[in-house]
Amino acid sequence: MAQVNFVDVLDDDAIFEGSGWDALVVVATDISQSGFDEVTLLAEHGAKVDQRVGQSPTLLFAPGLAGGRLIISPVKNSQDDFEDVRIFADAARAGIKLAKDAGAIRPLLVVASDSDERYQFSTQVAALSCGQELWQTLERREVSGDTPAFEAIGLFNSTQASQSLNAIEAGRNLARDLCGTEPERMSAAAFADYCVAAYQDSGLKVCVVEDRDVLERDYPLLSAVGRSSFAVSRHQPRVVKLEYVGGGEIEHTYFYAGKGVIYDTGGADIKVAGGMAGMSRDKGGAAAVAGLMKTLSMLKPKGIRVVAELGLVRNSIGSEAFVTDEIITSHAGVRVRIGNTDAEGRLVLADLLSHLRIKAEKSVKPELFSVATLTGHVVRCFGGYTATVENAVAKQAGVAASMANLGLAWGEPIEQSVLRREDFAKIVDPSGAADILSSNNGPSSVTARGHQYPAAFLLEASGLSAHGVHADIPMAFTHVDIAGSATEGHPHYGSPTATPLVGLYKYMTQAEK
Repeated sequence: MAQVNFVDVLDDDAIFEGSGWDALVVVATDISQSGFDEVTLLAEHGAKVDQRVGQSPTLLFAPGLAGGRLIISPVKNSQDDFEDVRIFADAARAGIKLAKDAGAIRPLLVVASDSDERYQFSTQVAALSCGQELWQTLERREVSGDTPAFEAIGLFNSTQASQSLNAIEAGRNLARDLCGTEPERMSAAAFADYCVAAYQDSGLKVCVVEDRDVLERDYPLLSAVGRSSFAVSRHQPRVVKLEYVGGGEIEHTYFYAGKGVIYDTGGADIKVAGGMAGMSRDKGGAAAVAGLMKTLSMLKPKGIRVVAELGLVRNSIGSEAFVTDEIITSHAGVRVRIGNTDAEGRLVLADLLSHLRIKAEKSVKPELFSVATLTGHVVRCFGGYTATVENAVAKQAGVAASMANLGLAWGEPIEQSVLRREDFAKIVDPSGAADILSSNNGPSSVTARGHQYPAAFLLEASGLSAHGVHADIPMAFTHVDIAGSATEGHPHYGSPTATPLVGLYKYMTQAEK
């Protein structure tokens, strides 16, 4: 996987010619606060002949500085009450793109921010944004042989940050490749194979389930979604099981179910009017979890155990396709009436969560999560933001609130939704023939509480509803809907973001837990 390489730089002389760096990229709220008189003087001189200096990203001829290139990328509106650390990411991306276009291959990034607590991780967030800016699609890399744009990116005044950032970026790069690659190159089988290759010698436990009899027995809802795809060998489903065990005494156990719908046609409730475009990105949840496991395997945090299951399936159309009105028994023994075949992601997640629930019953301080590009409703509500919906156990523990605080600090903001009794009423089967109904028969984007009530379904269909606050074994469960945040840019073919990998990693490894 082609990715950027970050290097810590502490030597003040690194900004000068001959230091091994060939461009100086300064990201600052105030250029006079960069810490270098040479930069301030050049900026002041440049502003006399070009009014863009200090107002927009600009490249200045800078004899004596690294590569003779000084790129000033200003951070705007840092004092605005409603801004967050992403303003540093925006400036860094603009600056690093200018460095690339100018021909630099070893830029040195200098991030100067004020003491505002909102910006405490501004250097790290700015660095990671460079990785997002520079990522190229797997298809393009494989055809053209493209290599990373830079040999390295120096992080000025950074101490022991590069190791963590490189591991995070390795996970994000894996997630982008898995999410952003077209559905034939990244079929369920290819997705699983790509993961196996990425985890080689990682220390992770990896298991791929591909036998049809096993899938239909152990993942009946997932297999129903993939029923039509079994007829085409290259489209057949997979379940990837992963486990990370940190050193020392295990203090917390985290379980992740990742939705990996390789392509979503809508099934028998077929998507129309161009609605299928971009549906190869419906595997963003599984991709983000896969990337998270890569990062864990590299940084090896102690005291935690992390178990993940990725449900990889193509929701195909055909004579074998499942249809609405069918009643299918989940892995947890819950009889589910299908309300809409285009609400397939929650079916996949329910079986995965049921397996994880059983493991969690015997684990230390378990917390469960589902990560999915699940609903159009979350996009209608929150635009490009991730949303969480948690059960009462997680709410009492402050899971979503903690995730939101960390996500905001690291440039992955989260909106918190609340699960209510009306959400459980929505999944009652009116006929009484089934235990629950998977969905209504309209698009989630025009359904009231369209991204909240699927969490109620997941609790019931997976058996997690039996592990509430007053149960013998309470289990915290948080559903993470990334339909709005999994990609950026073009509505169908924008770049995958790997969200919420960074926030989840920081949540699991925060020192105060």
